[in-house]
Amino acid sequence: MKHLLLALTVVCLFAACTQKNKNTSTYQAIDVKQLDSTINPGDDFFGYVNAKWIKANPIPASESRYGSFNILIDSNKAVLHRILEADAKNTSAAKGSTTQKVGDFYASGMDSTAINSNGYKPIQPWIDSINNIKNTNDLIRIVAIAHTYGSNAVFSFGVTQDAKNSDKEEADIEQGGIGLPDRDYYLRQDPKTKEIRDKYLTHIATLLKLIGEDDKTASTNATTIMSIETKLATISLDRVTLRDPYASYHPMAVSQLKKLTPNINWDLYFATIGGPKIDTLNVGELDFFKTLNTMIPGVKLADWKTYLTYSLLNGVGSYLSSDFADEQFNFYSKTMNGVKSRQPRWKRVLSVVDGNIGEALGQEYVKVAFPPDAKAKALDLISNVRASLTNRIKQLDWMGDSTKAYAIKKLNAITVKVGYPDKWIDYSSLNIDRGPYVLNVMNSSKFEFYRELNKLGKPVDRSEWGMTPPTVNAYYNPANNEIVFPAGILQPPFFSAQADDAVNYGGIGAVIGHEITHGFDDQGRLYDLHGNLKNWWTSQDSANFKQHSELLAKQFGSFVPVDTMHINGHLTMGENIADLGGITISYYAFKAAQAKNPADTEKIDGLTPDQRFFISFATIWRSNVRDEAERSRLLTDPHSPAKFRVDGTLPNVPMFAKAFNVKDGSKMKNSDSTLVKIW
Repeated sequence: MKHLLLALTVVCLFAACTQKNKNTSTYQAIDVKQLDSTINPGDDFFGYVNAKWIKANPIPASESRYGSFNILIDSNKAVLHRILEADAKNTSAAKGSTTQKVGDFYASGMDSTAINSNGYKPIQPWIDSINNIKNTNDLIRIVAIAHTYGSNAVFSFGVTQDAKNSDKEEADIEQGGIGLPDRDYYLRQDPKTKEIRDKYLTHIATLLKLIGEDDKTASTNATTIMSIETKLATISLDRVTLRDPYASYHPMAVSQLKKLTPNINWDLYFATIGGPKIDTLNVGELDFFKTLNTMIPGVKLADWKTYLTYSLLNGVGSYLSSDFADEQFNFYSKTMNGVKSRQPRWKRVLSVVDGNIGEALGQEYVKVAFPPDAKAKALDLISNVRASLTNRIKQLDWMGDSTKAYAIKKLNAITVKVGYPDKWIDYSSLNIDRGPYVLNVMNSSKFEFYRELNKLGKPVDRSEWGMTPPTVNAYYNPANNEIVFPAGILQPPFFSAQADDAVNYGGIGAVIGHEITHGFDDQGRLYDLHGNLKNWWTSQDSANFKQHSELLAKQFGSFVPVDTMHINGHLTMGENIADLGGITISYYAFKAAQAKNPADTEKIDGLTPDQRFFISFATIWRSNVRDEAERSRLLTDPHSPAKFRVDGTLPNVPMFAKAFNVKDGSKMKNSDSTLVKIW
């Protein structure tokens, strides 16, 4: 089972904290002129704080959504851009050095002339290998090779920590093989989803025609591919079911797997990928592999070859000539997310370099972008927010003493990582040059595959990071019981020593609280302090938790962000719990800090500290999103839409209602009987 990093995502902190008040030395983190006095904060607090800004800042053509986080991310990208341009010009850098690899990767991606001249020639050997498949064993061998390059063709393979023994790395196979973002795209019968399926068929055919298939053949093959992917989707578990880690935890010996799926030559598969000998592994979804066992011989070999060819093209099309890359954009960005035009090439290539050799790029980034005092300030905030949750746990009226004691023990055991890794990934064996861009992408994917595979049989390295240093995000990892804050999120204007405590705790404090709370949400609570899947709850406390969580799921499930599509309260449950817990424990951490500094009780620009705290929280989710992207996210994203991370969370926070004098019966104030109080 691949452990999820429970990430904040869409982080958009301190949208306006880059100006200083001209009349005072006070840091102007909140511009009161941006508050919309025509909107009652008791009816729509998100709109009260953000409506003016959203109206004045339409979504750029190259984005599916736009908010303060985009501006902040672009600021980070400007730093990375300068680094990449300098490295690309430094042709005298020592072969194998970080500068050489980063510079050559970027240069190969920016060389559009060479990329367009090459067309799909760089991947022709892989197409030939697929065409040369003669039997089922050849099929299994090619699937294994595809997996070493990061493909999820037919199913997925990887290495992860054992859910019940987090000190052990294990091989893991899971459902996969589909080209649309989620199984439900193949199964839902509403008009919008049917329209996407029709356009997906056209997309498949278009890619096949780009490698020489005529219209009729491409259309026929597209239908075949859609049929195979639909079968794979039908036997896949949905995202809500997969939120239960027990649903995808089925450790077994390879000998048992062979009995479960006798039509799949696992000896050949594992021999092809190589690496350490695999005797045991986790099988994520049993029914998926039972049915796949019948599909392997049941689907015509010619159809599997067609499917694998398309899977290859769809996987690497964005790194090929413009006809392929434009088609990938037209479907996945324009059709699926409503984006009107492509980002500049440098931004696209930058994202690929960061995604593939991010710790090489990150080493150079932190030298110029991570102030030395940022880590100390972040650690202080984290310590205060953690102490706040300790106090909250002690006061819970729905949890018994034994569960409280273990919860505090787990809380104290959380590892904190800030800025960047103490030990960087060693890329010395990875070959990067100024040859075909797509090959640099594929080589780096293969490098990462074997870097992970070679962990088998070795102690878990808990010092590793799941995000690169420039990333504007943060996460909780249940397997390591850790919270991680990359340098990318610890930059001005994310938080600042010049901002008052109300703003810092309403923003970065809520982010810290969010990640800590993930250790105690509906998924995180299932893991012990060592990161093992193990029950430490009494049956009564567990029942109480579920009762509160279900009420929160019901509340969020009533919201309709677009068309008639509701938020899936169970898919988003963990993030909603983390948002509610994060703002609550950060508020009490803020009050503790405020008690030590009498000056923090004063109004600024007519706003009380509590008002500034909640305005800061609403500001971090400032964003506008295209309807197409919203529909997609409602099916796939475990996070609620930005508006409801504010207007769905704060009605459960009595301190908010008091700060803004929200009356009983208002939309932004839940009654005592519907008020959700978890952490």
